Amino acid sequence: MVTEGAEDYTLDTMQPLKARVHNGRLVLDEPTDLPEGEVVYLHPADAVFGDDEEDYDDEEREALHRALDEGIDEARAGRHMDAEVFARELLARK
Repeated sequence: MVTEGAEDYTLDTMQPLKARVHNGRLVLDEPTDLPEGEVVYLHPADAVFGDDEEDYDDEEREALHRALDEGIDEARAGRHMDAEVFARELLARK
């Protein structure tokens, strides 16, 4: 999820939001602790994750979920790097 003021983002504010299309409108009925008036951008899941989860077999899906959980745990423990700093360092290696 991308919000305005994304430079202030933390893992605690990242919430998956689910909406359904009804009569050509997005209907979002998910509890959130985001502030009133917050702007969020929704992207179709297949635009982010591919056409469907059948792209992965059970073992690959399990490994993906395990890696995501490990990454979240590392970030919550403070073992992370600002994405902009990481990108600059990565590009400097060229």
